[in-house]
Amino acid sequence: MTQSAETMKAVVMHAPKDYRLEEIPVPVPGADELLLRVEAVGVCASDLKCYHGAAKFWGDENRDRWVQPGITPGHELVGEVVSGSPEALAHHGVEVGDRIACEQIVPCGDCMYCQRGWYWMCAPHAMFGFKSYHGAMAEYMIVPSLARAHKVSKDLPPHHAAFSEPLSCSLHAVERANLGFDDVVVVAGCGPIGLGAVIGAAHKSPKMVIALDFDDDKLALAKKCGADLTLNPSKVDIYEEIRGLTGGYGADVYIECTGHPSAVAQGLNLLRKLGTFVEYSVFKDDVSVDWSIISDDKELDVLGAHLGPNCWPAAIKIIESGVLPMEEICTHQYGLGDVQKALDQVADSAGASVKVSIVPGL
Repeated sequence: MTQSAETMKAVVMHAPKDYRLEEIPVPVPGADELLLRVEAVGVCASDLKCYHGAAKFWGDENRDRWVQPGITPGHELVGEVVSGSPEALAHHGVEVGDRIACEQIVPCGDCMYCQRGWYWMCAPHAMFGFKSYHGAMAEYMIVPSLARAHKVSKDLPPHHAAFSEPLSCSLHAVERANLGFDDVVVVAGCGPIGLGAVIGAAHKSPKMVIALDFDDDKLALAKKCGADLTLNPSKVDIYEEIRGLTGGYGADVYIECTGHPSAVAQGLNLLRKLGTFVEYSVFKDDVSVDWSIISDDKELDVLGAHLGPNCWPAAIKIIESGVLPMEEICTHQYGLGDVQKALDQVADSAGASVKVSIVPGL
């Protein structure tokens, strides 16, 4: 594909399972917008669900597909500011040449949720790469005035810097759990979100952080991310192990990060009475559980978590600190021309990937 100075390569959605690499004009920022040269974009499980035609969209029951024809996907983004008016630069507190990561949601600022400070639950719920705004699977993209941008060190490899998006999401799940120093915390799943929850929980210094996964390599990585104990449910009786560690009572907190229905019932049964269940996953299939466990049996607190509100500075600080095994977390990088390989890598549950990224410069 030849390319002129006025055009760029971008992945464009046309329909479920129909994403095309196209040459399109480089966008021109408006007076209140920034132009970003994309350095890296993570590929999320929600990107995969969108590609396969997931039929429910956040906050808009009238949309029957996440795929919006003509939109470029990609929301776990980091890039370099290459242009913007003085007013737009001042609005975001950046300069040309700065590296920024943007939150995935572009809140309207006007709805009840935004007015009450709950911007991550914005009613219109416009998001990069899904709805209204082009995402980062392109060489350049626009950062609108309503976007929430955060500076990131240019010393980091770009695909490491882009991990600030999933890590901020995980930290929000941990914040929802309101951990105490005496808590035994169980994190189910050691994919990008689960590893982030292990990282966040470990930074809260509870009594114990236990990671669950069926993949021993991911459990070993969870140890490096701060887990005190790792358990493979296919090899040990996790109920017996956790009851033994808690005097027979069960865990104080369970954070579900697998997206598999069986992990929900697992969590309800692992928790003690008056325990806390935090759900972060987006599920492909409906989940059925015995709700009497939540009410009559245990009187549990069951909490949801969505996006990563107010957690971005902490996520960026942790990554910049150098304490994480980022080379082992960010396992696979692809160029824009290999978007299908990247999606297939995320879909391969038996594969060795953790965080898959697209780096336009490759």
